[in-house]
Amino acid sequence: MREGRRAKDSAPLVISPEVARRLAVVKQRLAGPPPAATRAGMMDAIRALGCLQLDPTSAVAQSHLLVLWSRFGAYDRRVLERLRWTERRLFDYWAHAASIVLTEDYPIHAAGMRRWGKGDALWNRRVRAWIEANTPLRRHILAALRRRGPLASRDIEDRSTSIWVSTGWTHDRNVDRMLTFLWVQGKILVAGRKAQGRVWDLAGRVLPPWTPRDRLSDREVVIQAAQRSLRALGVARPRDIEQHFIRGRYPGLRNALAVLESRGRIRRVAVDANGRAWPGVWFIHEDDVALVEGLRAGRWAPRTTLLSPFDNLICDRARTELMFDFRFRLEIYVPKAKRMYGFFVMPILHGDKLIGRVDPALDRRRGRLLINAVHMEPLAPGSRTVGPSGAASVRASVRSSVEDLARFLGAGAIDVGTDVPADWRRTLG
Repeated sequence: MREGRRAKDSAPLVISPEVARRLAVVKQRLAGPPPAATRAGMMDAIRALGCLQLDPTSAVAQSHLLVLWSRFGAYDRRVLERLRWTERRLFDYWAHAASIVLTEDYPIHAAGMRRWGKGDALWNRRVRAWIEANTPLRRHILAALRRRGPLASRDIEDRSTSIWVSTGWTHDRNVDRMLTFLWVQGKILVAGRKAQGRVWDLAGRVLPPWTPRDRLSDREVVIQAAQRSLRALGVARPRDIEQHFIRGRYPGLRNALAVLESRGRIRRVAVDANGRAWPGVWFIHEDDVALVEGLRAGRWAPRTTLLSPFDNLICDRARTELMFDFRFRLEIYVPKAKRMYGFFVMPILHGDKLIGRVDPALDRRRGRLLINAVHMEPLAPGSRTVGPSGAASVRASVRSSVEDLARFLGAGAIDVGTDVPADWRRTLG
């Protein structure tokens, strides 16, 4: 009880926005010398992140590959492939979106599998009714996987008795829908990929024998997941924690945070921006207090890199805007004539600031990385507002990052578009 009172009565640690940003960047493994992209180094980075979002867009490369590139630089993709498909240290599941997650976190994700589709929400009722109406298809899929798996969706006969109705691409994609529903229920998992498509098998055959099988209560799941989320974010409000890692699956989060605070596992902070506090209640993990003190003392090794639009650092757009004063929106689905910045824009992280955006595309046929546009933020070094101060150094750092990206992608040259400002054309060309 004394511990609870001590944690509750202690004054919040006061930090500056600069320290808050730097803590987030460090916890995301985006500061300091890039670590070695070994098996151990990659596992450490993925543990720090919690998950790698999967997205089919590959104008440059698949997002999960770019997220790791931002942390390691050019690396051997076979290391990740072995961790996924040979050692099974990782598997595909739903975290803050469809993601690569850690097998060691299976008890956290298993709780989501048990809970999925329950409750009285309209979507849940609709899915349950459709699955029940298509029991022959569900049984056929499980039997086919048991006898013949692993299988791609095209290898499975559609024995549905009622179609899945949708206004989107899933309409009448009955086998795909049932596979997806069995996946989020944890009955089946992705066993591999073939020709960019997923190959499915029974979960018991995909997960390795050492997979932890603890059955966590909802309360313990939230206590564990909230700490994972907070440590990945560095500093966060409850709404930030809720939007990260297992997004939207934190029932009773505020009570869990109160428990963690009373146990001395998390600590309140106030983010003071020149006498004006950032809104909301902010926390850091107790294990990161020493790191905060080091950042306040100036122990900081900045780095410059490009970020996937789905990068864990910026996947929460509202948080990104508050912390980095950087408004970022995907324009993949925006008509070309209405795009402000480009199709697959990669923000430029320079130290603890997001200073601009690069719009790249990989020409796979010609083996060239195209730089369609470069847009700098108004207060970035070298912008019209600030003037030339530091511009040459920033451009050199960005060029180094673009060249490393080209190496990683196997591009033999970099082509710079005519819409790129002249100073950047000289730098990147």
